[in-house]
Amino acid sequence: MTPSPWAIAPRPVSDPVSAALLREYLVDVADRWYVLHHGRTSTAEEIERHLAEDPGDDLEPPRGVLLVAEYGGRVAGCAGLRRLDAGTAKVTRVFVRPERRGLGGGPALLDALEAVARQWRARRLVLDTRLDLVQARALYARHGFTDIPPYRTGPYSEVWLGKEL
Repeated sequence: MTPSPWAIAPRPVSDPVSAALLREYLVDVADRWYVLHHGRTSTAEEIERHLAEDPGDDLEPPRGVLLVAEYGGRVAGCAGLRRLDAGTAKVTRVFVRPERRGLGGGPALLDALEAVARQWRARRLVLDTRLDLVQARALYARHGFTDIPPYRTGPYSEVWLGKEL
């Protein structure tokens, strides 16, 4: 079996590499939303406001984890997992840099998140996403996620998915 070019490991949210990836993720999804709804990309002020509202500090142990992926030794993406309760973990902030998309990073990150969830003894993964994030929704479907009833509300929650472990 050929070793994977993807290496994935936990990293603190406060680490500069993690912070940069989380910012890139936010700009990516925010720009898509602002283009769709306002005909323009996000502003620096909007990104800063979103980061202040949700800094991701709940992706730190013991409540969560942030995984950072490298491809060929270069930082290429991230994904987060939050404990919702004893049996449920929430997938969030799955991101692969555009130049590394299509190389298996999304599935590798989801596999790594599932491994963490199993270590936590979670029985179920859930996530919410937007209708316009078609590629992300396709990735989740290929990875076995299916539609579930809404488990939370919010302006960016339009699709709710779950997967039994």
